[in-house]
Amino acid sequence: MLVERLELLDFRNYAHGIVDLTPGVTCIVGQNGQGKTNLAEALAYLATLSSFRQVSNDALVRVGSDRAVIRADVVDDDGRRSLVEAEILSSGRGRVQVNRQRLQRTRDLLGTVRVSVFSPDDLELVKGGPGERRRFLDDTLVALAVRNDALRLEVDRVIRQRNTLLRQCNGRLDADAELTLDVWDSRLTDVGERIGHARSVLVERLGPFVDEAQSVLSVGTTEVTLRYEPPWRATGLAVALAEARKDDLRRGVSTVGPHRDELDLFIGGLPARTHASQGEQRTLALALRLAAHRLVAEHVGSVPILVLDDVLSELDESRSTALLAGLPPGQVIITTASPLPSAAAPERVLRIEMGTVARDVDE
Repeated sequence: MLVERLELLDFRNYAHGIVDLTPGVTCIVGQNGQGKTNLAEALAYLATLSSFRQVSNDALVRVGSDRAVIRADVVDDDGRRSLVEAEILSSGRGRVQVNRQRLQRTRDLLGTVRVSVFSPDDLELVKGGPGERRRFLDDTLVALAVRNDALRLEVDRVIRQRNTLLRQCNGRLDADAELTLDVWDSRLTDVGERIGHARSVLVERLGPFVDEAQSVLSVGTTEVTLRYEPPWRATGLAVALAEARKDDLRRGVSTVGPHRDELDLFIGGLPARTHASQGEQRTLALALRLAAHRLVAEHVGSVPILVLDDVLSELDESRSTALLAGLPPGQVIITTASPLPSAAAPERVLRIEMGTVARDVDE
């Protein structure tokens, strides 16, 4: 899969920009604040209709405009071409079209464009709270199979409804509320067990890929371990919910379930979040992204576009060289404000200045 051309209209700091991309490695260079990451963000937006910077849509629309448009010419592995267009409104719901046909649901777009992104904020995958790691697992599950998007949304919906009921009870459970809570517990048990199983299988499959990527990037043999063992899976979610009901009523919130799960990460047998150096944490975060990228490529039979946003400035020279020397096949977009190492060997280099694709750089 590749994107041949990306066009932006009133997106971030781009009034109008067109970028032609190579099937191999394209490096996008420029000083900080010129719009390099905005290009990467626009490309990734077409895969999920959300920003990897986790901002609302109004932040994506250029100041002074009420809408932005992202348009891309996409070619799949069989040579089929698609025109993907996303309209983003500063307020209200935008629209998405594929080959001029409007899509009714975000889910209908998933898989049309596949993008894997690594950015400096991904350090939070290791340093941050468990929510970041749950999001990583669930995003990867959706990339592997579109049906997992419906499962994730249903888990979120059931937990919201259950929490609303718990708050309304004010610590007391009458007969009607108890019956309703039983219904939500049954539903949460169903979808929670399913997503818990899917996460567990995913972690098992990711492990070898993470080990391999970590070994290459670290230029060593530091052992990495991923562990997903939420306590409720030992007894089953139905039992765990029953045992937690009294506490849930008292606190007015669901205290157990897939929304509280943790993915534990270890380097050399020690918790990476608290014992690894920042360099080791950043390397592990990149290894997680590369592992997910490779797993998705092997599972769906199509290599996602790999976006490395300002990664080179975050890695030391040896890790940067190892990363660039071992880039996976497929289309790769690298943004950087730093000088390009010789190992980058891009097919094309573009310079961005103030939201404008100023010129090709002769490297």
